[in-house]
Amino acid sequence: MLFPTPELTADDLRVLADVDRMRADLRHELQAKPGKRAGGLRKFLTADAVSASNSIEGFRVSTVDVEDLIAGERDVEVSEENKAETLAYERMMTYIQTLHAVEDFDYSKGFLNALHWMLQGHRHTERRPAGQWRAGPVYVTDARDPSIAAYTAPEVDRVPALMEELVDWLNADDGTHPLVRAAMAHLHLVAIHPWADGNGRMSRSLQTLMIAREGVLAPEFSSIEGWLGRPGNTWEYYQVLGRRGSTYRPDQDVSEWVRFNLTAYHQQAQTVHARWVRSGTVWALLDEYVAGIRLDERVVSALHDVAMSGRVRRTRYEQAEGLSLQQAQRDLRDLVALGVLEPVGRTRARFYTAGPRYPVDVLEVAGTPTTLDSPYGV
Repeated sequence: MLFPTPELTADDLRVLADVDRMRADLRHELQAKPGKRAGGLRKFLTADAVSASNSIEGFRVSTVDVEDLIAGERDVEVSEENKAETLAYERMMTYIQTLHAVEDFDYSKGFLNALHWMLQGHRHTERRPAGQWRAGPVYVTDARDPSIAAYTAPEVDRVPALMEELVDWLNADDGTHPLVRAAMAHLHLVAIHPWADGNGRMSRSLQTLMIAREGVLAPEFSSIEGWLGRPGNTWEYYQVLGRRGSTYRPDQDVSEWVRFNLTAYHQQAQTVHARWVRSGTVWALLDEYVAGIRLDERVVSALHDVAMSGRVRRTRYEQAEGLSLQQAQRDLRDLVALGVLEPVGRTRARFYTAGPRYPVDVLEVAGTPTTLDSPYGV
């Protein structure tokens, strides 16, 4: 038995309509302004989702470090364990992103296990296998006392049947709004906890895939993992899950879980739109600045990275502009000579931050925080 999907209240329907409107508006804005800026936002959101979802599980790598790792940088100051977890999750997310428009697609137990192998294959052992259902009990321990089980997953002999039921549910269209179905899929999978490890990230990734296959926005703009990874939201995420009980009890009302997810969708849509608008203002100011100091307009993308992410590396600039190694090095050297950028670190691990002549007004715009509205008015 799976959790029944609750009926939405009038407030839920209002919030859901708001989310649909915001996502449709963002889609139109992105279509009207394709190119480097949209591509940059796409890469940032992918990195933010990877960083946030891994941080929930204790693997802490900043979004800008994830962006560098995805770009192929290896001299990033993170532990080997965190690097492996980051690249594995990014690999799985990249595959998920390719599936959003596949026509001949369905869910299967084999597909879910294959995704799990992408995520956990580097940790595969006989005792804790990757890409196959767990062979024994699994617990979520209390953060304050690891000797206490905050949640005990269903018995191992129930897992195959529960996963078969979930796959059948995933492949059926019951007319429920796709965002609500995606939230329910997350809850179903995390409650079944079918693998020895990686269940949280798999559940969040399944939600992202289902939202992406709705087709309104590209997968990178569909994830709420960045929102879930903010400390206060992470705490509330575990609280809402914890109130579902310490054992698998699907015969209950899960309206609170749906409301929590609708809040996440709403505030993540606000966040993405605010970053898009802020990015556009920064880009326009930098266009004007670069023209004034008579540099090639391509350096705007490097300066934009510095404003929005705090730094830029030669590799990312080179990839963004399709430059040769020598061209990228020359541009960055010129910006350093002008005092616009400042190099930090040794040659291979070097990155660039704002120098004394970097335009202050751009940094002020980039650093202006966003105020998020609470969709339920509380």
